[in-house]
This record gives sequence, structure tokens and C-alpha cells, in this order.
Amino acid sequence: MLEQILISLQNFRPEISLGAAFLFVILLTVLVPRKQSLIGFVTFTALVITGYFLLQQPKGITISIFSNMFAVDPFSSFFKVVILLSGLIVVAFSMMSKELSKSTQGLGEYYALLLALTLGMFLMSGASNLLMMYLAMELTSVTSYILAGYTKDAHDSSEASLKYVIYGAVTSGMMLYGISILYGLTGATDIYAVNRALMVGDVSILALTIAGILIIIGFGYKITAVPFHFWSPDVYEGAPITITAILAVASKAAGFAMLTRFFNVAFVDTLSEHLAKGYWATSSGFEWNRILAAISVLTMTLGNLVAIWQDNLKRLLAYSSIAHAGYILMGLVVLSSEGITAVLIYFVVYLFMNLGAFYVVMLMANKTGREDIETFKGLVYRSPVVAVVMGVFLISLTGLPPTAGFIGKLYLFAALINGKWYWLAVVAAVNSVISLYYYVRIFRYMFLQDPDPAAEPLRFPAVQVLLLMVLFIPTLVLGLYFGPLVEAAQASVTMFGMF
Repeated sequence: MLEQILISLQNFRPEISLGAAFLFVILLTVLVPRKQSLIGFVTFTALVITGYFLLQQPKGITISIFSNMFAVDPFSSFFKVVILLSGLIVVAFSMMSKELSKSTQGLGEYYALLLALTLGMFLMSGASNLLMMYLAMELTSVTSYILAGYTKDAHDSSEASLKYVIYGAVTSGMMLYGISILYGLTGATDIYAVNRALMVGDVSILALTIAGILIIIGFGYKITAVPFHFWSPDVYEGAPITITAILAVASKAAGFAMLTRFFNVAFVDTLSEHLAKGYWATSSGFEWNRILAAISVLTMTLGNLVAIWQDNLKRLLAYSSIAHAGYILMGLVVLSSEGITAVLIYFVVYLFMNLGAFYVVMLMANKTGREDIETFKGLVYRSPVVAVVMGVFLISLTGLPPTAGFIGKLYLFAALINGKWYWLAVVAAVNSVISLYYYVRIFRYMFLQDPDPAAEPLRFPAVQVLLLMVLFIPTLVLGLYFGPLVEAAQASVTMFGMF
């Protein structure tokens, strides 16, 4: 027993480092309350150290630790890298945000909560037990609630946090009820044991379907899928831009990691003859992928249609994020290694293009104090570099070449076509065309309209331009040279170790 605990702890070092960093930042906040900038650098360093421990983990093998509560494998490591990169970039955002620097709240607790949020998302990425999944999601949710309402002096911040708490509590309770039904049917909380019980046992299809739908509600809330998305536009608008960015990317990635692991382990037919070819079949007659297909269509369609009417850019990007969740769900519907590979690829490109768009909104908010589309009027005359870079981010979000967004959608559409989901590919293509409308609307303001006569040229510090390039360059490069990314995604799915 002691030997197993030591092995588990050795493979749990990234999470341990995040927990230790959380406690250290809390202590530092008490000891040096006036050194807010120092705490930001300490948080950034702690995430870099976590990245070092993550790179030191065994490569190409799957390890189950803490009595099958947590999996350490290339699949979870891939998502942890996405989450960690998002965390590092958002911490850098935070140190440059006037919205946070003007807040009456101390920033020590803010950075501590960011570390706790990152820890929760790490746990979500590797959780392989139903109770561990629930606890990891609750840790992520509770810290998100606080961070969403952190700037109390903003009029809509507290409202956003309250709505987040209410929706989160309801969906969390429904998910827990679904887990209890599934436990009653299978007698197991380990998702591998759940799969074995479903394969050999005679369970009620009706009860299993109800349990699956209730659990999908919990996951749907976390990934902002329709009709469980109602909290996200208000929260994204009311929360600090930095928190909006991490919720739109890292939190969504953690939710998809857990959703993928749960359904592609617990509800997959392990005796299917197609497994060796990279295709799976659902077990026990519960065709959860068809439910996800319907949710995918609703999510991308509603997200794109409602985004057309938005003038606040944070709210517009919130609905855009909802639509992208619908695109990503398509990769799970296919029930193939190719589909999950496409999901992993999409998340990497989504990381750079979406955080880049939010960063430009933050830079403009720092200068003007506003987040509406009017602030972008004539931007090409006031700051040509920022206008061009924002244009590339929008092109990538649309999915046009030669940007990384095109590669992400290319692999998703290829997986759909190879899996013979032609109708879903057509719906996604139509939605991509719809999304072009509201992205072009921002283009029109930036490039085709003159700035206000009183508007002055915008100049940004070198460090802010450098961070902008850190997001801009991968958005272009991954659209032209994406081989290593594809290979890494394929290796992560090949070594998923689901069975």
C-alpha cells in the first residue's frame, strides 16, 4: 500500500506543485500585501515549474494512480499542456490589465484562485472515477464563481457571479443524481469497472439513458453547450476579461477532456470488431453520440445566430465560443480515433486564436475603458499592427486558410466525412458561413470606417506587443506547418489506454 501511494505521488507532482503554489501565494499575500506585482510573477513562475514536472512524467504509457481515481497518460498530458499554456498567458494578461489594477480587491487572492482553478482543471483532465470527476469539476466551478465576480466595483460583475452559481448548482445536482443512478445500475464508480458491468450485466436501458442524460447536463454546463449555456454570455460579459478568456479556453478544454474520457470508456463496446481500426460502437443500446450530435447542431447554430446581434465584443466572443463548442462536439460524435485527434488539434489552434482575440479586446479596453464594437472604428488608422493581428485572429476563428483555424476545421470535417456523418458536416459548413457575417462586421469597423475626429493614435508598450506576437505567430504558423501538432495529437489518442 505504501509503495502504491509513493508511486501515485511521484506521478502526481504537477498537481502537487499547483497545490503548494496556491498555499504559498496565500501566505505571500498575508506577508507582503503591497507587493501585488511580485505575486503575479510568483504565480507565473509556479506555472512554469508545474510545466517542468509535467514534462518529466513518463511518455507513451498509461498509469492509473490512487486506486484508479486518476489516470496519467498522453491524453490527459495533452490537455494539461493546453490548460497550462492558457494559464501562463492569462497570468501575463492579468499583469497588464487595468481592469484588475484599478479594482479595490487585492490581487493576491486573485492569483491564488487562478492556481486553484488550474489545479481543478488538471484534475478534470485525468479523472477516471465518477466521484473524482465530480469533485474536480466542483473545485473548478467554485473557484470560477469567485473569479467571475472578482471586480465587485463593476456593476455587472456580482450579477454574473450569482447567475453562474445558480446555474452551476442546478446542473451539478443533476449530474450527481445521474452518477448515483449509474452507480446503482453498475455498483461501481471507476469508469473502467462501469464499462465492464455494462458489458456483462443486464441493466435497464431506460434508467441508463436517464443517467446518461443527467450526466450530459453536467458536462454540457461546463463546455457551454446549448441548452445549458444560459449562464455564459452574462458571465463572460460581467467577469474580468482575463477570467472570460480562461473560461472560454482552458475550462472548456478540461470539460471536453473529462467528457471524452467518460463516454469513450464507460459507454463503449469493448468487444466491437471495429476497435482495431480506430472505430467504436456504443454499449448497452445507449447511443449517446446521437444525443451529442443533436446538442452539437443546437450549440453551433444558436451560438452563431445570436452572435450576429451583439455589440459588446466580450458577449460576441462568448456566443462565438458557444458555437465553437458545437464544432468541437462533432469530433466526439464520430466515435473514432480520428475524431478525437481532430478535437485535440482544434483545441491547440483555438487556444491561440481565441486568447488572441480576447487580448486585443483587453488592450482596447485598457486604452478606452470600453468593450463595444464602436471602439474598433478606424482601428487600422490608429494602430495598424493591432488591426491586422486582430483581423488574422478573426479569419482563423472563421476557419479560413492560411490560418490555424482552417486546419482545425479541416480535420474535424475530414473525421465527419470519413465517419459518414454527411448531414452534420453540411450543418457545420452552413454555420461557418453564418459566423463569417459577424466576424466581417468587426472587419468593417476596423478597416472600412474612419475613426472619430477626436480619436488619437494608439501606442502600446513593447511587452504588450510582444505577447500579442506570441499569440499571432502560432495562429499563422500552425496554418502552414502543422505536422508536429497532428503527430502529437495522434500519439495522444493512440496511447489513450481506454481498455
